Amino acid sequence: MDLILASGNPHKAEELNELFKDSKLNIQASTEKLEVIEDGISFQENAFKKSKAYFDRFKKPTLADDSGLVIPARTDILGVQSARYAPELATYTEKNQALLKDLEGLKERKAYFVCYFCFYLNPEEVFFFEGRVHGEIGLKAQGVDGFGYDPIFFPDGKEGQSLAELPQWKMEHSHRAKAVKEALKFFQNF
Repeated sequence: MDLILASGNPHKAEELNELFKDSKLNIQASTEKLEVIEDGISFQENAFKKSKAYFDRFKKPTLADDSGLVIPARTDILGVQSARYAPELATYTEKNQALLKDLEGLKERKAYFVCYFCFYLNPEEVFFFEGRVHGEIGLKAQGVDGFGYDPIFFPDGKEGQSLAELPQWKMEHSHRAKAVKEALKFFQNF
């Protein structure tokens, strides 16, 4: 099954094809980036909005994801706004430093990355899959692999190592990898 990725990022299509490599799903980069306003109150709602917008435009099955970092003790930051945190800062290195400063003195640093996939095959067939990886926000950034908030997120069971130091582990155990596994289980019998 061919799906158009509801994103303007061709690298994300490559990454998803690698994750879906043992399936019948083929993720195609979109030929056009659509401006979709992500004003939903949940990751699931934003993934749906993106997937439906691309389906409406191209009239072909689409796949969208919405992901972010959630800190339960600080629900006023990140969450569905993760990509829009500290918009005045140009790089994630700067954003990570700003976030660490925002969290100074916070004792409860548990956090999780979440990913929601929305497969919009047609208006009657819309499917969602979720993946999460739990951990905590460190006191400083570590590692150079990965992107976004990876250098300050330390997954459970990997004490002392950030996601930015665990690229192989991340490919198998990240929030996105877990959502892929759920989708694969479903689509193998589709």
